[in-house]
Amino acid sequence: MTDRLEGREKVTGAARYAFEYPVEGVAYAAAVQASVGKGRIESVGADAALRLPGVLAVLSCENAPELSDTSDGELALFQSRTVSYRGQFVAAVVAETLETAREAARLLRVEYTEEAPDVRLRADHPGLYKPDKVNPVFPADTEQGEPEKAFAASAVRVDAVYTTPAEHNNPMEPHATIAQWNEDGTLTLHDSNQGASTVQSTIAKVFGLEPSQVRVVSPHVGGGFGSKGTPRPNVVLAAMAARAAGRPVKFAVPRQQMFATTGYRTPTIQRIRLGAGQDGRLTAILHEVVEQTSTVKEFAEQTATPTRMLYQAPHRLTSHRVAPLDVPTPSWMRAPGETPGMYALETAMDELAVATGIDPVELRVRNDTDREPESGLPFSSRNLVACLREGAERFGWAGRDPRPGVREEGRRLVGMGVAASTYPAYQRPNRATARAEPDGTFTVRIAAADIGTGARTALALLAAETLKEDLADIRMEIGDSSFPRASVAGGSAGTAGWGTAVVRACEALRGKLNGAVPPEGVEASADTGEELKARAEYARHAFGAQFAEVEVDADTGEVRVRRMLGVFAAGRIINPVTARSQFIGGMTMGVGMALMEQSVMDPEFGDYLNRDLAQYHVPACADIRDVDAAWVEESDPHLNPMGAKGIGEIGIVGAAAAVGNAVHHATGIRVRDLPITPARLLREL
Repeated sequence: MTDRLEGREKVTGAARYAFEYPVEGVAYAAAVQASVGKGRIESVGADAALRLPGVLAVLSCENAPELSDTSDGELALFQSRTVSYRGQFVAAVVAETLETAREAARLLRVEYTEEAPDVRLRADHPGLYKPDKVNPVFPADTEQGEPEKAFAASAVRVDAVYTTPAEHNNPMEPHATIAQWNEDGTLTLHDSNQGASTVQSTIAKVFGLEPSQVRVVSPHVGGGFGSKGTPRPNVVLAAMAARAAGRPVKFAVPRQQMFATTGYRTPTIQRIRLGAGQDGRLTAILHEVVEQTSTVKEFAEQTATPTRMLYQAPHRLTSHRVAPLDVPTPSWMRAPGETPGMYALETAMDELAVATGIDPVELRVRNDTDREPESGLPFSSRNLVACLREGAERFGWAGRDPRPGVREEGRRLVGMGVAASTYPAYQRPNRATARAEPDGTFTVRIAAADIGTGARTALALLAAETLKEDLADIRMEIGDSSFPRASVAGGSAGTAGWGTAVVRACEALRGKLNGAVPPEGVEASADTGEELKARAEYARHAFGAQFAEVEVDADTGEVRVRRMLGVFAAGRIINPVTARSQFIGGMTMGVGMALMEQSVMDPEFGDYLNRDLAQYHVPACADIRDVDAAWVEESDPHLNPMGAKGIGEIGIVGAAAAVGNAVHHATGIRVRDLPITPARLLREL
């Protein structure tokens, strides 16, 4: 039980975030967004802005330098006159102060030739197509057996369509960058991101530099939830502006501009068909997904992929179709794919439980499997049933009346719901160094990112354990691209990937230590690429079970989550303190997904209408009454030296379905379109 190593720095304000670094002679940038949903820029009137005292430069398609790599359309800033979506950055102003930059941005006059944008996702969109792959490298479609025939012949059938809306990540710290071009032509970026190495390599390509010519510094990050997993336009804008002004430039994306420029979770339309016998055993699973991408860059969410491995059934089909719309490009948001996909699957499983009259926990147990159904690979470990059993006992599931809509407390209807959780146990190649210092301390370096997850603390614990030294003697240095290259903080792969490199570097260092440490110290390094290639083939996944109890006001339709419990099987838990925070944070986001979060697209003009935290609602303290997380002990020798699986994302997977299933149990009303708002319930209450 170890508190965060950087905790005191954060609560005292000593921890520096990207925008806070003192830089001499710094200027400020403000961005101008497209005011049309689709079209062409005809002219950019900058005269009034340039006359404003303190304005240093104006950038747009009319004068921006040519970038070396424009393969990522979202980073090809000011490289064409095409407007692909409302809110796209079309110009920027650099000035002595932030206030001057914003005022000058307001004075810019951008003239457009406008076209009607196509922004509405629908299941019959004429532009739907099958992507070559879904994120990151999965096949778009899979099929086994004869799913259509098997479904039609099943004794019990569920056939329903579920929708999830667009959602925005909204980390507390906005996307922010300080860019500084040095005299030797190198570029230094203080940037808020989920991977300094990734930003370094990407930005180097964009500007035609060698990676060694770009340094990215990012020791503290105020959240990301996936939106900072790859560079966003703010990084390119800051670097371009700094070069144009001949001075370091700070640029932080205002909250309202983040809704168009920093990614979001795609809306989905999902048809689930489950065929089963009267005993609840699945014979057919069909999961067909429609989602959106942009015309700028393809991103296809892997929504149906968890359906491929969670439950056994001899006849199976999954498919993804995407519609290219005049919208910003969707991207990663906490547990991409698994989160919306498992909402649909686990809601359908609840409907199957009702149709068969089988307890929802027991139904999931009956359909458990010891091999990944589609690949045939054995699971390295799979303790879904243990999570379901443990959670049911802790939550008091045995006292639940199976009949929906019968538990009343005055004008409140009360119900309980359950859903399974799963997330892949990814691991990526990484490098690290470990150094013994003459004073008896140790320095461990890796370009990892701590986005609030407690990564710095977990890695230091692993280093201390491997070196057999006190934690106080470990200096853990992360968040700098000058350190050994590290994978991005995403896919719940941080501790598994970075931790393996740290452990191997520390093991190598121990092998070098023999007596006193010389004045220059002793250093060892590790690269885990070959080790990962040599791993045996297993299906590696974490599992969990989510339980929720809700109350629904029969007069207003308001839903309150009274209590929630998640029980997880995620390998060895390195630090229980920060692990519990991760689980509970994910579950809290799941409550937001179930009841509140929804980015509303304006169908006429494009862009999202609710572009701040006053209108885009996330759970507040009053919404989260009693959320608890626990885990079962799990030993898995097929993972990594620590036996750890990722935990950052599995907490949100299944959480929304558990809440939705509890709402159905409370009211007898099945809401298949998120979020579950009073307006959706009142029609039927």
